[in-house]
Amino acid sequence: MTTLLLNGRVHSTSHPDATAMAVHDGTVVWLGSDDVGRAQFPQAETVDLDGGFVAPAFVDSHVHLTATGLTLVGIDLRDTTSLRHCLDLITQHVRTHPDGVIWAHGWDESRWPEGTPPSTEDVDAAVGQRAVYLARVDAHSAAASTALRDSTTGLADAAGYHPQRPLTAGAHHLVRATARALLTAAQRERALRAALDAAAAHGIVAVHECAGPQIGGLEDWLEAREFEHGVDIVGYWGEAVTDADQARHLVDRTRARGLAGDLFVDGALGSRTAWLTRPYADAPEHCGNAYLDEDAVAAHLHACTQAGVTAGFHVIGDAAVGTVVAALSQVVERFGPPAVARCGHRLEHLEMVTTEQAAQLGSWGVVASVQPHFDALWGGPEGMYAQRLGRDRAVGLNPFALLASHGVPLAFGSDSPVTSIDPWSTVRAASHHQRPASAISPRAAFAAATRGGWRAAGARDGVSGTLVPGAPASYAIWEADDFAVSAPADTVQRWSTDPRSRVPALPRLDPGDALPRCRATVHRGVVIHG
Repeated sequence: MTTLLLNGRVHSTSHPDATAMAVHDGTVVWLGSDDVGRAQFPQAETVDLDGGFVAPAFVDSHVHLTATGLTLVGIDLRDTTSLRHCLDLITQHVRTHPDGVIWAHGWDESRWPEGTPPSTEDVDAAVGQRAVYLARVDAHSAAASTALRDSTTGLADAAGYHPQRPLTAGAHHLVRATARALLTAAQRERALRAALDAAAAHGIVAVHECAGPQIGGLEDWLEAREFEHGVDIVGYWGEAVTDADQARHLVDRTRARGLAGDLFVDGALGSRTAWLTRPYADAPEHCGNAYLDEDAVAAHLHACTQAGVTAGFHVIGDAAVGTVVAALSQVVERFGPPAVARCGHRLEHLEMVTTEQAAQLGSWGVVASVQPHFDALWGGPEGMYAQRLGRDRAVGLNPFALLASHGVPLAFGSDSPVTSIDPWSTVRAASHHQRPASAISPRAAFAAATRGGWRAAGARDGVSGTLVPGAPASYAIWEADDFAVSAPADTVQRWSTDPRSRVPALPRLDPGDALPRCRATVHRGVVIHG
């Protein structure tokens, strides 16, 4: 059966004026005008778009599904305005949920007037004898109640332990594992469904789950891998290997797309665990945490490249980036750039990168899986980056234009639940960077949130993530208030949406504009939302 969508606006670079689209057996077979479509497909089932905007569905290149779902159905602390506000929300939740572990996410003391994170004593006063896990917004440190701490074996001997302050490094990984073990199977299933339903409701048809032994563990990944839902789950397993046989075995065991994602070289700037070459501005004695050295990174890259497996790392601080680029250069010297590029190695976050490093990564075909929301939330002269690094160092973070200009393939993600899963806000953040010279055009940002995610996952057919004849019919129908007609004059590397350019327009995404609203999401011809 052929379905004909009419009376809308279809975002297709091959048919920029299309108002109708025909789909057959899960594939786009035609684009054009309404009258031609009706004549060409007289027996088709018709869908009246009523002015809706049809665009390729989004791909989120970095998520944590269970944690996202637990935030959706549990306690979301991302909008808390003070320490007191945070603790009050937790107290209210405990009163209405008398049993089980309390799991919350999102506090950010850098946005609070006190500037003080919750202590163990603070949490105990709010929850009593309950087991409570409170992840910081970047998920690289967490406050925990005494009851949860006492249930965690070996906690006091682990790196990153403190009796009152939030836990980092190994201590954080231990207490998170304990908290997750206290969740029931029903809670985990509910969380997964909530996360995937939310993705579909935002026009997302595929997510890259960044799993690993230090995140949710193997059980969490296996549950996600087998979960039945219309949204594709592309899994990456963040565990280091030292030889090609080990790499092949681990991929076979996990059935992950690659040994990449959150394989931690360092931590996060907000938790002061990102690995820096110079100390933090607000912690002069501290340069962050280094979890893998150059030898370990190089060994993993060598093993994966030899096995033909995608490798990758979580890398944020400049010392961490330098370590990975140096290790990559060893691998390139041994195997050659084409062999490295064929593997599709990827780096997550990649916030502090130099011009020279961007040029190297571009020449080697290394994918940058990045999160534009980070700049929107923490960039700017008064933001968290400036607090942690000082304004001079903070201004160069998340340089999307630099990466794009050197040919580094971009794939956009949310790192949910760290930031919002809404992909239109991701596109807006990338095209309205707090440092205009680091912004990319709306078209380039949209491509990184659609085609870029498919390419990063190994779909290099040239059509996935687009709406052209022969492409998978994976799209979303949106309601949008207005469409851009010209590029802002005060920014660089913008993309003209003047109708004469023959480039399909995108909805207006200026700050303050209402974001498009998803009416329906379709994946390979099957409706998964709406």
